[in-house]
Amino acid sequence: MIVSKEIIYQGPGGPFNAVQYYDDAVSDYRPGVLVAHTIRGQTDFEREKAKALARLGYVALAIDMYGQGRSSMKSEEARAWMDTLNNDRHLLRERILSAVDKLRSLPEVDHDFVGGIGYCFGGKCVLDLARSGINMSGVVSFHGVYDAPDLPSRGRIVTPILLCHGWEDPLATPEETLGLIKELNSRKATWQLEAFSQTGHAFTNEKADNRSGGMFYSKRASEASWSSMIHFFKQRFGR
Repeated sequence: MIVSKEIIYQGPGGPFNAVQYYDDAVSDYRPGVLVAHTIRGQTDFEREKAKALARLGYVALAIDMYGQGRSSMKSEEARAWMDTLNNDRHLLRERILSAVDKLRSLPEVDHDFVGGIGYCFGGKCVLDLARSGINMSGVVSFHGVYDAPDLPSRGRIVTPILLCHGWEDPLATPEETLGLIKELNSRKATWQLEAFSQTGHAFTNEKADNRSGGMFYSKRASEASWSSMIHFFKQRFGR
């Protein structure tokens, strides 16, 4: 049975509220995957993704990048929290690294096999995680944001990266996408790009319907990118 546990952990500017999901019928250690949230903060959307990962046999941790479990459907409020981290990428990096430390410490997790996924702002978070130089099994960005942090490079990116991207995403234009690839190549990263035509931002969110603004759900892209993630982690975790 899939069980959930609320976890409060300390980190830079914490406390932080996370939710862990795993199958309690499995007794062995298993890979862990963190789930980084959108601009809204941790919501049912991320928790459902974490639960789905638990059904695949992983220990999943829906994390909290804003602190104290803050989330909001009010754009202005959520944007203020996000911009605090957008304007301080060192703090963003330290918070996501702290979340990895918590994931690795969970008693059900094989700490040698950990990964991360992120949506929208969370995609930026897991990319900054890889940029930090950390050695993880892999990270997956779903319709992420690609601007590079104004931080010193830490040499080669050793964590493999899967980018699931809508080619018509107004928050990650073709030029910005190619700029990210150039950055990853310059740091000798192992990366894969799965780009979907006629697809914008937020394509995994069934509630996204702002087609004129380039933010809308795509069943085709959502299902295909999830399948790609499954294959990616099977390769990276070796199980």
